[in-house]
Amino acid sequence: MRSFRQVDVFSAEPLLGNPVAVVHDAEGLEDEQLAAFARWTNLSETTFLLPPTSAEADYRLRIFTPGGELPFAGHPTLGSAHAWLEAGGRPRGERIVQECGVGLVELHREQGRLAFAAPDRLRSGSVGAEDLARVADGLRIGRDEILDAEWVDNGPGWVAVLLADAAAVLSVWPDPAALGDLAVGVVGIYPEGECAIEVRAFVGGLGVDEDPVTGSLNAGIAQWLVGNGTLPAAYVASQGTALGRHGRVHVASDPDGVIWVGGDTRTTITGTVAL
Repeated sequence: MRSFRQVDVFSAEPLLGNPVAVVHDAEGLEDEQLAAFARWTNLSETTFLLPPTSAEADYRLRIFTPGGELPFAGHPTLGSAHAWLEAGGRPRGERIVQECGVGLVELHREQGRLAFAAPDRLRSGSVGAEDLARVADGLRIGRDEILDAEWVDNGPGWVAVLLADAAAVLSVWPDPAALGDLAVGVVGIYPEGECAIEVRAFVGGLGVDEDPVTGSLNAGIAQWLVGNGTLPAAYVASQGTALGRHGRVHVASDPDGVIWVGGDTRTTITGTVAL
């Protein structure tokens, strides 16, 4: 039996964020056992805490969707760090250092919330006409409704598109079959209010049609839209509205230009799991 926690991420209100299943002390498990448990939980991500292989890291994390393993994902990073700390984990230095498929990811606590440093993008730059046409078809919108687009892939394969406003994002009704294995993020700006943007994430290729609240996508969007001046250096993003969630992603760029992506975390389930 292994210790288990399910952590709700990116909402200060109970049951309105994005849950991640976290298995502690996962060494000794085979890859197929990890994948099978992720399919069984049927959450967007399930994670497994392991001893680090790097002397700089506090722990190693493997991240699985129902469709396979990811080198990095945001809400699992925050939720797993929360679970690790709650179980008695103590960082070696001032910051928590997570080892995962993209390398080492730093986390800190800011205003009571955990936040991770956005990793470097594996792919960035403009999106080709063929891919844009596929995205537009998959979102069931006209190509002219996409104001801008960028590859913002930091692991899951994200391509992000900017629509006219937040209302346009919330009105999207995608065709999962047309999107296929594309991981598509959709963003629109609010004219005023608590949140600067509304975000949606469509990742059918990973076994999840729409992810409720997505740290990796928000990290890539911030690197893109803060980087080009569309968004301010610090803001709050809303995500999950279309799914009845109340996700809030807190983004801030530090003086060195590092994007920090944070949110509230709370444990909703504790127990043990037999694998």
